[in-house]
Amino acid sequence: MAEKELATFRERWKQELSHKKEEHCPGRAPSTSSSSSSSSGDVPQQSSRGDVPKNQHFTCSEDNTVSDRKERGEAADTEDQPEYVSIARSLLDGRTSPLLDRIQQERTRRKRQYHNMTDACRASLQQEKQPKERREEELVDQLIEDLNEVNDIPFFDVELPYELALKIFQYLTCAELGRCAQVSRAWRVLAEDGVLWFRMCTGEGYHPHAGVADSPCWKSTLRDCRSSAKAVRSNWKNRVGSISQLQFELGKVLCDVSSCDSYVLAGYTSGDVRLWDTLHWDATSSFLKANSLSALTSPRPHVSRVQVNGTVAAAAYQDGCVDLWSTETGGEPIHHYQLPGSIRALALSPDTPVLVSAADSDVRLDGASDCGYWRTLCRAQLPKPVQTAVVVPGRVGERPVVALAAGESVHLLKPGEEEELQLLHSVYGHPVTCLDASDSLIAFGVKRTGWAMHDGGNKIHVYSLETSKPAVCVGGSPGDFTCINLRDSPPQLLVCGNKDRRVRVFDLRAGSSVLSLYAHHLGVTSVQADDWKVVSGGGEGLVCVWEMRMGAKLWEMHNRHPVRHVRFSSSTLLTANIPDDKSPRGACITDDDLTAHRRHRGVICHYDFSEDALTPDHVLPICRSDYVDSHGYNYNIGLAVPYDRLSGSHPAL
Repeated sequence: MAEKELATFRERWKQELSHKKEEHCPGRAPSTSSSSSSSSGDVPQQSSRGDVPKNQHFTCSEDNTVSDRKERGEAADTEDQPEYVSIARSLLDGRTSPLLDRIQQERTRRKRQYHNMTDACRASLQQEKQPKERREEELVDQLIEDLNEVNDIPFFDVELPYELALKIFQYLTCAELGRCAQVSRAWRVLAEDGVLWFRMCTGEGYHPHAGVADSPCWKSTLRDCRSSAKAVRSNWKNRVGSISQLQFELGKVLCDVSSCDSYVLAGYTSGDVRLWDTLHWDATSSFLKANSLSALTSPRPHVSRVQVNGTVAAAAYQDGCVDLWSTETGGEPIHHYQLPGSIRALALSPDTPVLVSAADSDVRLDGASDCGYWRTLCRAQLPKPVQTAVVVPGRVGERPVVALAAGESVHLLKPGEEEELQLLHSVYGHPVTCLDASDSLIAFGVKRTGWAMHDGGNKIHVYSLETSKPAVCVGGSPGDFTCINLRDSPPQLLVCGNKDRRVRVFDLRAGSSVLSLYAHHLGVTSVQADDWKVVSGGGEGLVCVWEMRMGAKLWEMHNRHPVRHVRFSSSTLLTANIPDDKSPRGACITDDDLTAHRRHRGVICHYDFSEDALTPDHVLPICRSDYVDSHGYNYNIGLAVPYDRLSGSHPAL
C-alpha cells in the first residue's frame, strides 16, 4: 500500500512539474503521459531517471540529456521557480546536492581569475625584456602628460601672447613668482623672465639707473642686493664699519657743510672751499678755486653758505659773491655773480641746475640753459629779510618753484607765471622758524606767542603745492621747532626736531605723532629718518641713531660743537660739527696753544657701514703693522684719533 501511494505521488509530482515548465515555454505543446500507465492499478516501482522525459523538466531547448546541458554550461532557468521545485528537480535528476550549480559558478570564476593573472604575468615579463632607460623615459613622459592634463591652462600656453602673459606676471611678488615657476614649464619660463626681475630690482631701489642688458641674471642680482642690504642694516644696528674724518686747512675754522650722494662740500673761514668725492678720494676736482675778485682780496672773506648736488657746487661769501663750480671738472668757477649785502640764504635744487640766493630781502634765481650756460631766471623783492630758501625737488623738465621764509610769511616764487611771487602763509606775530619741501608738500614750523600758546603751543603747518591750501597741521609743543625733514622722510611721514630736546615723527594722514624721542639736552639741531631708523644731531655735539619701531637708541657718537648737518644713505652717514665761534682762542697758526685750535675748528665725520668696510684695505697702515720693523715706530694710537689729520679709516666705530 505504501509503495502504491509513493508511485502515485511521484506521478502527480511529474505532471505538476510538466505543467509548470509548459507555462514557461509556451511555444511547445504540452507533453502527455501514458494513460495506460496512470490508469493501471498495478503500477511497477520506477526510477525517476527513466520515467520522466528530461526535456520536460530542465529546458525548452532541443537537447534531451543532462550531459549535453553540462557541456554547454547552461544553467537551469530557475529564477522564477520556488526553492522546493529546484530541490525536487535535483532529486529527480539523481543529483545528491542542490549546490552543484554554485560550485560550478565558483570554478568558472576562479578559472577566469587565473587567466587574468596569467595575462598580467605575461605582460610584466614582456616589459622586463625592454631596456630600463626606455621604461624610465616612458614613465617620465607619462608623468609629464598627466601634469599637463591637470595644469593645462590654454590662455597662457596657446591663446595669450607671451608679452601679454608677461604683463600679467609683473603684478606678482617675488614669492608668488617662485610658486608660479613650479606649476609648469611654460609658467617657469614666464616667472624667470629677466624683465620681471629687472623691474622688481629697480622698484625696490636697487640700481635705479641701470638697464635690462646691464646684468645677465637680474634674479641673482636682486638676491645679492637683498643679502647686502640685510648685512648693511645689521652693521648699522651693531655699529660695525669704518669712520673717516674729512680735514682741510689747518688753522682755519669750518663754516658750513653740504652733501649730496657721494659729494661733500665744505667752506672755511680762510675763504677756501673743499669738495670731496667719497667714492674716489683722489679725485682732482677736490680743489675748487675762488673767483679772481675774492682771491685778490686781503683778507679773504669767510664762506657763509655752501650747496652741492650731483652736477654743480655753489658757495656764497660774506661780501655777497656767489661762485658756482662743476663737480666733474672743478678748478675755476663756471658762473659768478654778486649781490648787495651778505648772503643769508642759499639753496640748490637736488635734481636740476637751479640756484637761488637771498641777500636780505633781495632774491635771485639762476638756472642753466640746455647748452649749459647759466643765466638769471628772475629776481624778486620781499617785504622782510629772507631767512630760509628751499627749491622744490622733483620738477625735472618743469619750471622751478622756490619756497621762501621771511619773518611771519612764507612765499612761493614761480618764475614765468603772471604772479611770480605768491603769498602762501602769513600770521602776524608768529614767525617761521624752519622750512622744508618735498615734490608735493611744503612744511614749516611756526612759533606762537601770547594767547596763541594756549591753543596747543607751536605748530607745524603742511601745505599742498598743487592747490596752495593747508593740508594738515601737526605738533603742539612749548618749544620752537628748529629743524624739519620732509624731503628725505618716508611717504606720509614728517620728522622734526625741537628745542624741548625731543625728536618727533608725525603721520600726515592721521595728523598725529607716532614717535617722540627724548634725544638732546641742548635741543635738536639736525634730523633725518627713513623707514626703520632716525638719526639726530644736537647742540651738545651728540649724534644719536634710533630704531623707529622700538623707539630705542642704538648707539651714539660725540664730538665738540653743535651738529649742524646730518645726512645718511643706505650704507653711509655724514655728520658735521660746526662751531658757533668763528674766531676762537688759538685760531691763529702762530699761537702757542695749537691744541685749543684743533679743538675749536670743527670736524666732518664720514661713516661707512657697507659689507666690505672691514677688509684690510680699509684699515690704517699703522693698524696693519706686524711690529717687526722697530725703527720709526713711535706712534701713539690713543692720540691719533680724532684730532690728527688722517684721511684713512678705522676698522670699528
